[in-house]
Amino acid sequence: MRSARTGLIALLSASTLALAACSGGDAGGAEETDGAAGGSTPTAAAEFPEGSTMARLAEEGITIGTKFDQPLFGLVGPDGTPTGFDVEIGKIVAERLGVAEDDIEWVETISANREQFIQSGQVDIVVATYTINDTRKEVVSFAGPYYEAGQSILTLKSDEDIQGPDDLAGKSVCTVSGSTPEKNLLENYPEAKVQALQAYSDCIEPLRNGQVDAISTDNVILAGFAAQNDDLEVRGDAFTKEPYGIGLALEDTEFRNWINDVLEESYEDGSWEQAWESTVGSVLETPEPPAVDRY
Repeated sequence: MRSARTGLIALLSASTLALAACSGGDAGGAEETDGAAGGSTPTAAAEFPEGSTMARLAEEGITIGTKFDQPLFGLVGPDGTPTGFDVEIGKIVAERLGVAEDDIEWVETISANREQFIQSGQVDIVVATYTINDTRKEVVSFAGPYYEAGQSILTLKSDEDIQGPDDLAGKSVCTVSGSTPEKNLLENYPEAKVQALQAYSDCIEPLRNGQVDAISTDNVILAGFAAQNDDLEVRGDAFTKEPYGIGLALEDTEFRNWINDVLEESYEDGSWEQAWESTVGSVLETPEPPAVDRY
């Protein structure tokens, strides 16, 4: 019996190997195609134009700059890994390059050093509540926008004096140095007493202890702080438009166009919506994604 069983196993094994040899090319190709369609098979660097940024990143991995202190968009979790909508957008770009999530290098990037980090090559892209504007486009390029925010105001719930930007005259307002909100306050609300710090999270305690009367930045950032702090409240409607883009090296048009393609694909396949709903969706309704600007 043992001899017969051994012979049967040998026969079956030989048959299996023979079938695999006959169909190996087609089966392997089919498996690769199925994986690519599902987004689970890494993209080979050879699939990108030789010498392109995409080919290099697919081969070497990607370094992404993001905020580490922005609830809902870029916040370092208990395990030291950043989470949030910006982080998820960065992951979508990496996935399309074939870079595994565990192989992404995250670098804390604050408002004041985003251009510097891109120009120096310290990061490959910046996804960090990064408003696209003409001044910044002189030194870096932008893909997107992938979301449009608007500047608003955060105050203590107990403070009824500030309901909108016109109430900031004579008030101390905290924001971040080098940010678009700081520039807007200085130019359009000169009677406000602007205090610019390094990070928006640095403004929370000064607001609580009365050193400042309000915090002003993009509404989605403020909504994140309000969601974490019961004594804080966002006031009034947004009074600017802040299109968030993905920063990259100046004049890398090929890479910028490719990222724009990735963003548009994410709108179509639902991955952008999933990224929003798993992060900001806990506080705000899912908006329509903005049209990318292929300047």
